[in-house]
Amino acid sequence: MTNKKHTSPLAAVQELAALTGAVAIIAAAVYFFLVPSHASVSSISGLGIVLANFVPLPLSAITMILNVVLLIIGFLTCGREFGAKTVYTSILLPLFLALLERLFPGIGSLTDSQELDVLCYILVVSVGLSILFNRNASSGGLDIVAKILNKYLHIELGRAMSLSGICVALSAALVYDKKTVVLSVLGTYFNGLVLDHFIFDHNIKRRVCIITKKEEALRRFILDDLHSGATVYESYGAYNMEKHREIITIVDKAEYQRLMNFMNREDPQAFITVYTVSDIRYQPKV
Repeated sequence: MTNKKHTSPLAAVQELAALTGAVAIIAAAVYFFLVPSHASVSSISGLGIVLANFVPLPLSAITMILNVVLLIIGFLTCGREFGAKTVYTSILLPLFLALLERLFPGIGSLTDSQELDVLCYILVVSVGLSILFNRNASSGGLDIVAKILNKYLHIELGRAMSLSGICVALSAALVYDKKTVVLSVLGTYFNGLVLDHFIFDHNIKRRVCIITKKEEALRRFILDDLHSGATVYESYGAYNMEKHREIITIVDKAEYQRLMNFMNREDPQAFITVYTVSDIRYQPKV
């Protein structure tokens, strides 16, 4: 038997707002930093900037055409939820770019430095992309390619973005000078590193193992206050073979802080070990 996931209207509105905000961030990064830098950093928008030198269409139109092709591939390979969200973001990104083209026509570099433009683009766009990836969506284009590599080859999203973007970065050689090509390649590489940092930091968990005299109080705190689960093991001290019960739970950053505050208050002498967990998999029975 399978359980259907029901989404409340409020949650749907919040999801839509998050996706819209993320796309707005990405569009701003492309228009204000990537376009003035002339670099081609790990994105379909970057490829569009190069193609705009050969095709008599605005960047927003080129981005839309490229996105449609990859969107069909994403729908077929990554599932309906990913496909549906990416349809929305893929349509929204060119619209945001078209709006920025109208509001700020012919805008130049905000930093007066090609290197700083690329750096600012990497930092800003990684925020938007991490929001989308953490909500099982993408902005379309190379994000879809990265998601496919992540799903089928189990490559980290940041590394997948770098791999899929390297060809786009090298396409800058068709139009721009060597410095721009080097910046495009380096920007693509560092964009992957920064993106991995944002996603990994968002998903990171801690596996906390505790031996305490306040076992029942701790168990109730984990279940009732943290609304989390726990596992209890019997363990023996190697020195005197004294039996103990060890409680193990997995918590996020905020829950970990609350758990440590509780232990410092209830049993400062408790024995606690903490491990970093970046991936949790649970296969429910059907």
